[in-house]
Amino acid sequence: MITHTEAIIFRAVDYQESSKIVTMFTREHGKIALMVRGAKKPKSKFSGLIEVGNLLDVVYYYKGSRSVQILSEASYSEKTWSVRTDFEKMATMTSAVELISQLLHDNEVNKPLFDFTRRMLLWLDETDIHPPMLFPYLQVRLAMLVGVGLQLGESSNPRQTNYLNLESGLISTESVTSHTYKLTDNQYQFLAIALRSKSSLLFDIPFQNGELKALIGHLDRYLKYHVEGLKDRKSDAIFEHILQESL
Repeated sequence: MITHTEAIIFRAVDYQESSKIVTMFTREHGKIALMVRGAKKPKSKFSGLIEVGNLLDVVYYYKGSRSVQILSEASYSEKTWSVRTDFEKMATMTSAVELISQLLHDNEVNKPLFDFTRRMLLWLDETDIHPPMLFPYLQVRLAMLVGVGLQLGESSNPRQTNYLNLESGLISTESVTSHTYKLTDNQYQFLAIALRSKSSLLFDIPFQNGELKALIGHLDRYLKYHVEGLKDRKSDAIFEHILQESL
């Protein structure tokens, strides 16, 4: 079946002398692997297109019994030049895309998640917000999209100490199990705004030393607790560096 669809590149690895095998998140068939013949040749029609995070229109012949499809055509659907030229945006994008890829099974069609990923990349490209500040918001939204969203408990109170309970996903003033993380005032405020509204005020929260990095760590542990097989991101070495620099 000849398929023309939108796609987001998750990963690209060299194959033999001139080709690449690319993992793409497609609107039509979910996360699939495609062979891109001749992609490494200087005059390839795919030159510059096969990069992680690129938003493409693609054409391929899909055969369900085949584990690797064959890419025949590709072009930009949107260009995200700022992500390519800004080190912090690039590092944030790479870690975000790796996380989303891990949340998807092969061939799993998830159009809401595809649309969110596309919007996220365009937003990251255009925004003036410090890129690492976007990451915990992405984690919160991704948890919702895969069915393990966080919730503000009835007892949550900005005037008291609040906790993130990994088992229940509740944010409350009660530390009910050993799988609980104490939140700072800024961390609680960020999560409360992220869950109650889509206000940009959460990006103005003045995180102090280590607070942002710790919040991302709490949310990673929450996702790992609820999503089987989720692993540490290989791309986080660079992202960790910009988190350190932003302290």
